[in-house]
Amino acid sequence: MKKIIILGSTGSIGTNALEVVRKSNEKFQVVGLSGHRNHKLLLEQIREFQPKYVSVGTEEGYEIIKREFPNIELYCKDEGLKELALKDDYDILLTAVSGAIGIEATVEGIKKGKRIALANKETMVAAGPYINKLLKENLKAEIVPVDSEHSAIFQSLLGGRREEVRKIIITASGGTFRGKKREELKDVTVEQALKHPNWAMGKKITIDSSTLVNKGLEVIEAHELFGVSYEDIEVLVHPQSIIHSMVEFKDRAVIAQLGAPDMKLPIQYAFTYPEREASSALEPLDFTKVSTLTFEKPDHQTFKGIELAFKAGKIGKTMPAVLNAANEVAVELFLKGKIKFLTIYEIIEKAMERHIPLEIDGVEIIKKVDSETREWVYLNYEV
Repeated sequence: MKKIIILGSTGSIGTNALEVVRKSNEKFQVVGLSGHRNHKLLLEQIREFQPKYVSVGTEEGYEIIKREFPNIELYCKDEGLKELALKDDYDILLTAVSGAIGIEATVEGIKKGKRIALANKETMVAAGPYINKLLKENLKAEIVPVDSEHSAIFQSLLGGRREEVRKIIITASGGTFRGKKREELKDVTVEQALKHPNWAMGKKITIDSSTLVNKGLEVIEAHELFGVSYEDIEVLVHPQSIIHSMVEFKDRAVIAQLGAPDMKLPIQYAFTYPEREASSALEPLDFTKVSTLTFEKPDHQTFKGIELAFKAGKIGKTMPAVLNAANEVAVELFLKGKIKFLTIYEIIEKAMERHIPLEIDGVEIIKKVDSETREWVYLNYEV
């Protein structure tokens, strides 16, 4: 039985992971959970899975959980994520929290020699060179990606050797506003931006999908995870979200991973790798109902998220951390109705223009750059 800690158990990835555990015939045991503000759901999860360790994002939640579970090992706020990762008695750390707050927990999990089931793309975006350095120093540790695109690449790469790879092709749904032009996006509402055509996701990642910043972050993550140059990474819009990504090898063979748009598949694979397990939590892909698979190039003039990420990634050092932090705050301000949709791009561009990239020699420099970038965005854009 594999023991699992789930960071972000009340979010979309976390709840899907718990469904995988429910249907696993006791192959997995949840020993730790963390949630942010959804105290009611976190309490229900604690009652069902009886974890030894819990972290909650607010002091209010801490008091509520402590009253019902006075003997549980309970932590609070961002530091709690790190405390859970520091435990010894687990095998897999699923990092499903949104944003840069997941970085320190991932670092501690790697130092402990654990498997990181990585659903927090910001970790590799902001701290990729440092994470890769730690993986070389802690050979027992490993990262198995959970993002559907990176899981697909991870699986497709099993079809050949890394030196035989010619190109990685990351697919994108196109987001909520696929086909729209800049003029049509000037006054879109939060409600409109949150209506993703294929996936049920959290608010932040849904907005990132609509700007294509999410796909840009995935480009940087793919570069860091798989050691492929930016020149050998391509993004294609694939509205059906059936092909989750592809790898083209030197002999022009293309290997792809296909599946219904269901996050339980990559989650379970990250838990069971290198084995594949049957699961009643997953529905088969019915090819008789898949009438068409189409592809198109992204509209970079309207949706600037991919090009901004390529630029940040090629500059390297702390520039991707700036991209990530500026985007996180910009999305937050958009969701609060304080800025327009297209202002998200303006914020990212200006944050990158003002930043002088620094070498990454540890978590502290990332935290410093992240904090300074956020402060600048709030100071200049929060009304």
